[in-house]
Amino acid sequence: MALPTYASPLERIWHWTYIALCVAIFTFLIAPILVVIPLSFNAEPYFTFTAKMRSFDPEGYSLRWYDTLLTFGMARPDAPRDAAWWADVWANARWINAAKNSVIIGIFSTILATVLGTLAALGLSRPEMPFRRMIMAVLISPMIVPIIITATGMFFFYSSACVDSTTTLGRLLAPVLSNNGCLANTYLGVILAHATLGIPFVIITVTATLIGFDQSLNRAAASLGANPRRVFFKVTMPLILPGVISGALFAFVTSFDEVVAVLFIAGPDQQTIPRQMWNGIREQISPAILAVATLLVVFSIALLTTVELLRRRGERLRGLTPA
Repeated sequence: MALPTYASPLERIWHWTYIALCVAIFTFLIAPILVVIPLSFNAEPYFTFTAKMRSFDPEGYSLRWYDTLLTFGMARPDAPRDAAWWADVWANARWINAAKNSVIIGIFSTILATVLGTLAALGLSRPEMPFRRMIMAVLISPMIVPIIITATGMFFFYSSACVDSTTTLGRLLAPVLSNNGCLANTYLGVILAHATLGIPFVIITVTATLIGFDQSLNRAAASLGANPRRVFFKVTMPLILPGVISGALFAFVTSFDEVVAVLFIAGPDQQTIPRQMWNGIREQISPAILAVATLLVVFSIALLTTVELLRRRGERLRGLTPA
């Protein structure tokens, strides 16, 4: 925005200083992405720009590290790339198995976080709700408390929350619990942990959507004879749906790139993409990690674009003009 003609010299200095600070902060935040993406196409096993890359020589660039994501851990990586080769990729490739685990855990934890977070937001949005501020503080505490503390508490709780396998309940829950009947080292434990971390995002986004919701619509529907369930699904839910989906996307992203809770709670069978990246850094640094990081950046940009489109749609539904 251009400065008005009557701006004083001090105001002009502050204006250009503010712009310089914004550019510096943006550059600081975007610089790692600008470095990671081209390095993922490095033909050499180094984390530096080679002479051929700096001179834009095509021989300095390669897709070998993206190919490594498919072949690492395979039984026969050099076999002809037919149906049997792709079956080997799906069954044995470590990065593919980690991606499958991340998607499975992310989907189920997102569903759980979205349902519980939406119900909590609906209750907290009602003025007659007692102790609203205290309950809100407790529910969003996983977002505020350092993740290492949250993960440690979850580990001790899930390690002690065990069910005797000889009881009826233990036999029913045996497929989703560990050998000793605990939540630790199980898919269910990781899903519950990620749902706990994702619920605050759903609560905040849905609560923000409910602020602009006209409660008189619910009262009008109730006065026409609709029961509370019908009012919710026919009136409330369609109008707050963009906020619910936005919260679900944030919960999914939180689950998809979370590593600390996985390191504490997950077992050897629950390898996710962040944990596989962590193991790769500890065992053998490979530019394949940069290839995964590039794919995650593209994935995050797509999700954030979706969130912005949903925000604009929600504003149109509420009669507001998109910014």
